[in-house]
Amino acid sequence: MRRWDGPEGVPSEWGRSVVAVGVFDGVHRGHQALLATAVERGRALDLPVVVVTFDPHPEAVLRGVAPAVLTPVERRIALVEEYGADAVCVMPFTKDLSARTPEEFVRALLVDRLHAAAVVVGEDFRFGHRAAGDLGVLTELGVEYDFSVDGVALVADGETITSTRVRALLGEGAVAEAAELLGRPHRVEGEIVHGAARGRELLGFPTANMDLAPHTAVPGDGVYAGWLSRVESAAGHESLWPAAISVGSNPTFDGAERTVEAYALDRDDLDLYGVRMTVDFTARIRGQERFDSIDDLIVAMRRDVDRCREILVVD
Repeated sequence: MRRWDGPEGVPSEWGRSVVAVGVFDGVHRGHQALLATAVERGRALDLPVVVVTFDPHPEAVLRGVAPAVLTPVERRIALVEEYGADAVCVMPFTKDLSARTPEEFVRALLVDRLHAAAVVVGEDFRFGHRAAGDLGVLTELGVEYDFSVDGVALVADGETITSTRVRALLGEGAVAEAAELLGRPHRVEGEIVHGAARGRELLGFPTANMDLAPHTAVPGDGVYAGWLSRVESAAGHESLWPAAISVGSNPTFDGAERTVEAYALDRDDLDLYGVRMTVDFTARIRGQERFDSIDDLIVAMRRDVDRCREILVVD
């Protein structure tokens, strides 16, 4: 898998290619339909498929507000490779880029650098200054610059899929429904850091406390079943554990900071501090609750762990 950061990273000898363009935050099933079309075109033309994605999210630059990130760039790259891309060009989205006309954008990137023979985008794709470019404009530019254009409906099983909808479901804690749209469980990633140590010392459920990147899309407060895993695992080391996951501010202890903590079921011997880990959310167990006593909390946590074990089919 080849990666280029910006058009200047594309080698001068790069030949013609099929180019799929979009933010691809989520790489959800709608995006997967778009990528499947690009791969089909690439195979038909015997050309490599290049995915153009943007970082940061355009809305962070244009509106000053970044939407919650479903898939950080490195995860996005891994996923588009999984769905058949041969190379990725990560375009830094800047005010200068947003000020370019549709033709300037097409000529500078798609024509001069990637030598596009075919371009695949979502049906509602907009580009150029003040979003002046749409599928019709892109098609006209394709005629001028000798590339075909496919506008793909971001649809799976008859349902239009958007990253906005996925974020909304996650905010509601509906992780199973979000997974249906994503085509996989939602994942967050971060380094394990020291927390208040209540899980190990007071409650009997030692948890891995995750330090997440800003703007990460985190499910609504509550308790979830899922999987805890190492981002990288040395040979012979365990790397995947069924887990009970807590998202929230620990109201029983008057907590103020929102955290994501994962307890590897039936394991109190793991030392994961400083290790980069992922959590995949499978199902919601319950919402966040404030308990009158620590004993009541422990009883609830035991029920949560039993329910997670049932859902994840752990003996």
